Amino acid sequence: MPRRATKIVATLGPASSDPALLEAMIRAGVNVVRLNFSHGKAQDHVDRARLVREASQRAGREVAIMADLQGPKIRVGKFAEGKVMLEPGAPFVLDASRTEPGDIDGVGLDYKELPRDVKAGDVLLLNDGLIVLTVNAVKGEQVHTTVKLGGELSNNKGINKQGGGLTAAALTAKDMDDIRTAMSFNADYVAVSFPKNATDMEMARQLCNVACTNGHKPGLIAKIERAEAIPELDRILMVSDGIMVARGDLAVEVGNAAVPGLQKHMIKRARELDKLVITATQMMESMIVNPVPTRAEVSDVANAVLDGTDAVMLSAETAAGKYPLETVEMMAAVCLEAEKTDHDPLDDDFVDAHFNRIDHAIAMGALFTAHHLKAKAIVALTDSGSTPLWMSRHSVRMPIYALTPKVSTQRKMALMRNVSPLLMDTSADRDTALAEAEAHLKKRGIVQSGDVYAITVGEPMGTPGGTNTLKICRAV
Repeated sequence: MPRRATKIVATLGPASSDPALLEAMIRAGVNVVRLNFSHGKAQDHVDRARLVREASQRAGREVAIMADLQGPKIRVGKFAEGKVMLEPGAPFVLDASRTEPGDIDGVGLDYKELPRDVKAGDVLLLNDGLIVLTVNAVKGEQVHTTVKLGGELSNNKGINKQGGGLTAAALTAKDMDDIRTAMSFNADYVAVSFPKNATDMEMARQLCNVACTNGHKPGLIAKIERAEAIPELDRILMVSDGIMVARGDLAVEVGNAAVPGLQKHMIKRARELDKLVITATQMMESMIVNPVPTRAEVSDVANAVLDGTDAVMLSAETAAGKYPLETVEMMAAVCLEAEKTDHDPLDDDFVDAHFNRIDHAIAMGALFTAHHLKAKAIVALTDSGSTPLWMSRHSVRMPIYALTPKVSTQRKMALMRNVSPLLMDTSADRDTALAEAEAHLKKRGIVQSGDVYAITVGEPMGTPGGTNTLKICRAV
């Protein structure tokens, strides 16, 4: 299989839970498996995590598991007939006190705070913006609206407020339980839905740390899907390990036209701040029912790759679609083609650069030197994964191989762009470790006798953040 820099996140669901199919998807290019905690019970996720680990072992490729929390249920209630058809100009009442099923005149709310979050003149968008309601008045627990854009509204569809402003907390009681479940199977990443600010992410990290009983610390991914999160982006990034450009709810709140520009900005800022970034939502949506994507979807994936995203994500395409394996194969092929045209402006990244840490300076020195020597590879002996992360924030065409003795670090690095994580027990002696690393690389065909490669290592060995040595080697 050709080496691909951009990683693929695939959502596990009924369409992809067959062990043989999941193994084939991992072989085809899945790097991270997403477990969607909006569906299923705790034991379902525990079982699926075990399924992923077993399939990964059979495929001979470690993958990361990302637990995606549901977040607040900002939704309407249920209808007596399961759905209603709303006509433009008709009145419709969203009633937080209503207990009976909804009808053509109104419906109850799962989100009881809505009457306190809106006022006359506000615009509410339901079912991903397909239904638009204008608020006329708030009377007690009732929000009286007029249908501006009609259509079919069915049970439990989501509610967004145009421009943002719903006060629902990012972490619910269910999310807190789900964090404990995710930590029980050592999820490598936890994705937090609807964070508004850095405080939401700091709380999620505290909950993860408390739920960890074996010292395992997951990476935290902030899903940027609220309008309020945009001005807080840098602060959210600083306390997170990465972000997800969650284009569904975000588009509903800020408008579809604003999303492409925001996507580029978010990818750029994540890379500048040494954080990971996943681009998500409807990337190959048509392949839920069709064996090939649209040309627009291909361009969408390719543009995210060219912008420098670490990963592109599949949701319903692999969770519930008819062609989960074919979708992964197609996405991998698109990523590979896009990467062939990727510009390499590495030298620009070193103009006026300042480094406050020795390990960061060593990582940048390895990139610069290997690039100008046209080395065969860059190799990092790493305990925590920090050095290859810093390297991966820059556009460089040569491969980065990260050798680590920790499986947990190997799995986390599965999300890093242009990083191939390999498991290798290393000696406590530096020179022995370097010789072991070269033997490991030669055995895998990564380097051959005479090839030049750059390798970084820390002394004393096994100290997180201790990378302090760069060596340029010619393989013997």
